[in-house]
Amino acid sequence: MNFPQPSETPRADRRIQWFAFAAPHRFYPLAGKLVPWFTAAAVLLGVMGLYIGLWVAPTDAQQGEAYRIIFVHVPAAWMSMVIYLAMAGWAGVGLVLNSRLSSMMACALAPTGALMTFLALWTGALWGKPTWGTWWVWDARLTSELVLLFLYIGFMALHGAIEDERRADRAAGLLALVGVVNVPIIYFSVKWWNTLHQGASVSLTKAPSMATPMLLGMLVMALAFWMYCIAVALARVRVIIRERERHAAWTRQTHSLSEAA
Repeated sequence: MNFPQPSETPRADRRIQWFAFAAPHRFYPLAGKLVPWFTAAAVLLGVMGLYIGLWVAPTDAQQGEAYRIIFVHVPAAWMSMVIYLAMAGWAGVGLVLNSRLSSMMACALAPTGALMTFLALWTGALWGKPTWGTWWVWDARLTSELVLLFLYIGFMALHGAIEDERRADRAAGLLALVGVVNVPIIYFSVKWWNTLHQGASVSLTKAPSMATPMLLGMLVMALAFWMYCIAVALARVRVIIRERERHAAWTRQTHSLSEAA
């Protein structure tokens, strides 16, 4: 008869219980530990990306120095779409599984997504003036990006207008899911319509149409924006958890410990 060796651990014990972090009181300390790491990564990558973009990357032959706004504009535009997809995904999980933390994550992502969208529109206007000769045109991509900003604002306004948090989560979640249709319109607008906006300089199916230092600086800045958005979303979801779980015993205990410290 074979007996298991003392060093052997049952399979169930070796698994990481990821679903345990779906509980707000367990995710709260995890988010607190991750925020400083993502913040440090955002600062480091941001400094590196700006150095490469402003001093290492060469001057563009056609646009001159004005093109350097892409090191902020392009990552912000990417993140505006990525965050919306993430927000809608969390909202969908919250609707299907009735997960409180998922709805909290959707609410935490919305302000950062709105900021990225506004930054993309603002820097796009600064870039468009010397390039197109105008601050704004009702271009397909610009208009759909503006619609994305309204979707973010609408999500936050609708959620804030409903007092009951669970009803607010459901109503805002449905709006977020409906608005997903706008994301592919933004991405493919330059292919579907004849627009002033230039096509993608970076693609998974073909070689990049820019110099290597330009591409490197833009990718490093994109990573910096990723780290920043994750850090801010985690910090904000901790605030939302504290607010919504303020009557829970663990929240009062955590508050007492923080005051004692």
